[in-house]
Amino acid sequence: MSRTLALAEELIALSSVTPDDNGCQRRLAELLAPLGFACESMASGGVSNLWARKGKAQPLLVFAGHTDVVPTGPLDQWTSPPFQPARRDGRLYGRGAADMKTSIAAMVVAVEEFIQEHPGHKGSIGFLITSDEEGPATDGTIIVCEALKARGEQLDYCIIGEPTSSEQLGDVVKNGRRGSLSGRLTIKGVQGHIAYPQLARNPIHLMAPALAELAAEKWDEGNEYYLPTSWQVSNIHGGTGATNVIPGSVAIDFNFRFSTASSVEGLQQRVHEILNRYDFGYDIKWTIAGRPFLTPRGNLSDALMQAIKRETGIDADLSTTGGTSDGRFIAEICPQVIEFGPPNESIHKIDENVELRHIDPLKNIYRRTLENLLS
Repeated sequence: MSRTLALAEELIALSSVTPDDNGCQRRLAELLAPLGFACESMASGGVSNLWARKGKAQPLLVFAGHTDVVPTGPLDQWTSPPFQPARRDGRLYGRGAADMKTSIAAMVVAVEEFIQEHPGHKGSIGFLITSDEEGPATDGTIIVCEALKARGEQLDYCIIGEPTSSEQLGDVVKNGRRGSLSGRLTIKGVQGHIAYPQLARNPIHLMAPALAELAAEKWDEGNEYYLPTSWQVSNIHGGTGATNVIPGSVAIDFNFRFSTASSVEGLQQRVHEILNRYDFGYDIKWTIAGRPFLTPRGNLSDALMQAIKRETGIDADLSTTGGTSDGRFIAEICPQVIEFGPPNESIHKIDENVELRHIDPLKNIYRRTLENLLS
């Protein structure tokens, strides 16, 4: 059996539903320590975090990822139990197979092979692993990054094992992610009887023109790597439930997915400018889930894309699509952050899986990237 496949199955069998690591990181430390890694646990708020580093020289290349997985959903809908890895039809099934225990296994085995072939390699290698990526992400990677920043550890390159590939292994590499800015807009009116509108002030009617203007606004043009920023309403809450009462207020939940062409402060200011043109009182509670990050073409992307080309023959595309990731935290302390992993078609689904034929090539791509940068 492939060493990478065996380790992936071992990790899948540990039911690490966020934020429970359930021993995954302990197992990784057992494998990394004999290779010369100093392994450090950084637990916070019930979350397990592992920082492991081999060497003290620069450049430092870090492999990052998460051992936590999303809940399974209805067990009776799985063809085989989600935490009993199963091989069938050329695929490995189990929760975390694609997102992202196979990537972690591939990273560890790639490092084992690289160190065996290049015991005197230049620079340093690190692992940053959390059990809080699928959850709130408040006690995970961000905690490790803050600790590393406080003690002056400089990261030069970081590869995150998120499942980025689309149709085939190696076709998509993520070199950035959009930021996420949410707001709850509350518009104040005057509650009253629906038969006496002159004695009330309907906040839903008041907000309709402003909502239309916000929805039609062009926030930016995007740039070479990003589509234009989008603004979307996710929920509207208003009314008492009665059909004869004008509500006293209405709350609107909205979200920006924004590029590096815009800033948090700039978007907030423009929303207020639009709302201030209307005759109603309002309040906004803002939540920043993450700022955008971008790694332009450079040493890391070139090394990874060359490795992909040599292993698969594919010319990878750089992309910034999708939701947020822990890259937003790592980018605060690392100038070059790239995400790359297996196809993502089954992530978070019933019968999550990864094709067996992709497992060792994924490991080889990580190893070749190490060779390109540190040998």
